[in-house]
Amino acid sequence: MSERELILAVESSCDETSVAVIENGEKILSNIVASQIKSHKRFGGVVPEVASRHHVEQITLCLEDALAEAQIEPKELTAVAVTYGPGLVGALLIGLSAAKAFAWAHQLPLLPINHMAGHIYAARLVQPLRFPLLSLLVSGGHTELVYMQEDGAYEIIGETRDDAAGEAYDKVGRVLGLPYPSGKALDELAHTGKDTYHFPRAMLQEDNYDFSFSGLKSAFINLVHNAEQRGETLDRADLAASFQASVVEVLVTKTVRACQQYSVKQVILAGGVAANQGLRHELQKALATTLPAVELIIPPLRLCGDNAAMIGAAAHVELAKHHQASLALNADPSLAFERVL
Repeated sequence: MSERELILAVESSCDETSVAVIENGEKILSNIVASQIKSHKRFGGVVPEVASRHHVEQITLCLEDALAEAQIEPKELTAVAVTYGPGLVGALLIGLSAAKAFAWAHQLPLLPINHMAGHIYAARLVQPLRFPLLSLLVSGGHTELVYMQEDGAYEIIGETRDDAAGEAYDKVGRVLGLPYPSGKALDELAHTGKDTYHFPRAMLQEDNYDFSFSGLKSAFINLVHNAEQRGETLDRADLAASFQASVVEVLVTKTVRACQQYSVKQVILAGGVAANQGLRHELQKALATTLPAVELIIPPLRLCGDNAAMIGAAAHVELAKHHQASLALNADPSLAFERVL
């Protein structure tokens, strides 16, 4: 391996087509992201068939742009990394096909990357990781606490039993009439209101690190629908604030409790919902008060959403461990970390 490791990374697990070039697992030379939000907005959510078609249109352009911006020739690359799961199967296959074709054409090793590992390693683009650490992964499809004893070792110690936090945000946002994706708008609205409705904090006192947001979502929807039937007007800002307070309290409380049990050096907040200002602030405050020695890493907003730079950062570890894939690599839409019993 040459002294300068250059990985071309491809990400297409949902509705962002992204290609990046990462140097030595920590420096972003380029990170091209083609978002599809405008296309899915009118449907109020991601339509898999539409997402796949967009990936087909964008993937080659993103690839060319990523190499051009990084000022890198294919012959200078060390390897090609690609997300192979979890995600939408059609979307994953577009990125996989492009990455495999590129790797084959330029005789480069192909590295298979777990999308959720990418979210964790977005933190490595901010600063070095110190083990053991704990990662709170919060996105539209996942809410889980992942313990890492060393690089590339992932153990789920807690996860949602039903809806992911991001999914609950989208459903509640729709009830409030907020535009898709509603996470950011709901977060902003919550900051103008107060927790007056006191929604349930599911599984908060239970002796585990699992989560549940289905009951909270139902309680919210029932409250709003019952008020509508009675002709009552509820305060939208207070509704948003009350919903967010419930989600954040459960996430933060369980994360801090897990930090104490596992004696970690760092906590990583990762995934799309890591962009939530309320969650960032409360987790920061709780750790500073309870565990000041534990360092909190939150990637910048541009690295919280799906992007290929995070895949390239995770790929650095897989390359060092010689975890290479053949060109027979297939998509695994249900790919998951191992659960600790």
